[in-house]
Amino acid sequence: MTDAGIPEQAVPAHPAEGPAPGRVRVRLDLAYDGTEFSGWARQRDRRTVQGVIEDALGTVLRTAEPMELTVAGRTDAGVHARGQVAHVDLPEALWHTHADKLLRRLAGRLPADVRVHRVGEAPDGFDARFSAVWRRYAYRVSDAPGGVDPLWRSHVLWHDRPLDVAAMNAAAARLVGEHDFAAYCKKRPGATTIRELLELRWERVPAGHDGAGLAVATVRADAFCHNMVRALVGAMLLVGDGHRPVDFPAEVLAGRVRHSAVNVVRPHGLTLEEVGYPADEDLRARARAARTLRTLPPLPC
Repeated sequence: MTDAGIPEQAVPAHPAEGPAPGRVRVRLDLAYDGTEFSGWARQRDRRTVQGVIEDALGTVLRTAEPMELTVAGRTDAGVHARGQVAHVDLPEALWHTHADKLLRRLAGRLPADVRVHRVGEAPDGFDARFSAVWRRYAYRVSDAPGGVDPLWRSHVLWHDRPLDVAAMNAAAARLVGEHDFAAYCKKRPGATTIRELLELRWERVPAGHDGAGLAVATVRADAFCHNMVRALVGAMLLVGDGHRPVDFPAEVLAGRVRHSAVNVVRPHGLTLEEVGYPADEDLRARARAARTLRTLPPLPC
C-alpha cells in the first residue's frame, strides 16, 4: 500500500487491459476524509474507503455480485483525498438500468466522510491505476506558535519551530527529476523505487486567510512508493527549521538508504488533490507503458 501512487506490488505478466465482454468500465471521482478510515484497501474487520464504497455500490445496484474497485492510488490510514479516481467493471444491463440514478443513490447511502461526486462510463482504454500520468498531493504544516486551528486539526501537522519556506524550496529543487527514491521509500520485494518527481514546492498561505500560518507542500509525480511523500516532507522540515543544511535531502537521496534522522511525518497532513490522465486516445498506450518495471541507466564510471 502506498501513501500515494501505484500500489507497491508485482504486476501480473498479462494483466487485463479492459473490461470483459458484456461489461462496462465505469469511472468514479471521489473524495474522503481519511481520519476514521484504516486506509483505502479493503481489510477484514477494519473500516476502509474501498470497503465502504464497494458495499454501497452493491446495495444501490441491488446485486449480490461482489464489486471490485481499482484505484489510482491507495492511501494510508489517516490520509485524505479530494481528487481520487477509481473504476469498476459492471454488467452492461446493470449499468444501463442504474446509470441515471447511481450518483444520487450513492449520496444517500454513503457515510458523510466519503463522497462520490462524479460517475460515468470510462473511455476506451481507461484504467484508473495504470492510465494515470501523475498524482498530485498536498501536505499542510502549521508552525503557528499557538498550534493548529481546531477546525484544521485533522488535516494539518503542527511543527513547533518556525519554518523557512525559501530554504525548503531550495532543498526541494534538488530532488525533482527521475531518481531512485529508495532512501525515501519502504522497499517491497519485486517493486521498483524509481520515480519521476515532476513538482516539489512549498508556499505560504497568505496572512489573514483562514489557514494563516500554513506552509503547504505540493508534490506531483508519475507515481509514489510507500511512505515517499511523508518521508520527503520529513527531510525538508529538518531544513526548514534549521536542523539540517539545504543539501541534506539530496544527500539522503543519493545514498539510496533510509537515514535515521528522516522521520516519516504523520499521515493526517496529507491529501491527494488530483490525478492526471492523458488524452483519451493515449489511455491504452499509457496503461501498457506503466506496467513496465523501470530501471535507471548505470552511473558513469
